[in-house]
Amino acid sequence: MSSLTGRVAVVTGAGRGIGAGIARLFAQEGAAVVVNDLGVDLDGSAGGTNPAGEVAAEITRAGGSAVADHGDVSDPATGERLVRTAVEQFGKLDVLVNAAGILRDRMIFNMSEEEWDDVIRVHLKGHFNTIKPAAAHWRDQRAEDGHFRIINFTSGSGLFGAPGQPNYAAAKMGVVGLTYSCANSLARYGVTANAISPVAATRMTASIPGDRKKARAVTEDQRAAENVAPVVTYIAGTASDWLTGRIIGANGYDVTLYGNPEPVRVISGSSRWDAGALGESMERLFRPAVTRTR
Repeated sequence: MSSLTGRVAVVTGAGRGIGAGIARLFAQEGAAVVVNDLGVDLDGSAGGTNPAGEVAAEITRAGGSAVADHGDVSDPATGERLVRTAVEQFGKLDVLVNAAGILRDRMIFNMSEEEWDDVIRVHLKGHFNTIKPAAAHWRDQRAEDGHFRIINFTSGSGLFGAPGQPNYAAAKMGVVGLTYSCANSLARYGVTANAISPVAATRMTASIPGDRKKARAVTEDQRAAENVAPVVTYIAGTASDWLTGRIIGANGYDVTLYGNPEPVRVISGSSRWDAGALGESMERLFRPAVTRTR
């Protein structure tokens, strides 16, 4: 029996790319899926399409269980409705996957306030808007062995600081902090929280200028968005209780466990530091470590 058999999942941004691949594999593995996608263009403007409906219909035709939702995750009402839909349509909620997002690329010195706010709103607030009602629902269940899952999406743009995406990078690192917090606060309710950092050929990566892409010899299949779905599917299952508060990378056929932040070196004093003396100590003890890790 598949570890997703009988489980119920909400997947945002599931009308295309990585999110759609996750929704399809979830359904193939036996989960019922609430497929959410606003159906907009990459920058968040009106797209006039119905990708969520198309993916849900595809899953249903294949014998799976799915319903579509076309809400905007930056609206708190959408998050509340997604949780309610899962419970009303399928009887419960086990898994929340936050894959929805937009891009508004610009160098920091050229970025408008609107471009900053829109990306933060969709990515970071969008995660909050779905996690809050899901967490409240799971808290009410009082099931320490609930095998409930929050699977968020961060990005190498944040982990490594993409120069042309300060808004996106900030939002995605905010997602990391949110994931850590949820892992620590919700464990008592049977919830794990992890973040996926994907690399795949999507609408987002296609929009990045060629001179900002890292050259790497890969096949088209290695770049496929569907390669991200297997690791998400494992985490969504009941066997992954051991994994929480971590960042997992998915790049082609490679899956990476990232280390969590930890102290590298510490300078301890016996009283308030003199700035000059502290500077000398930092250069002597910190500088070699910083230079070595570049």
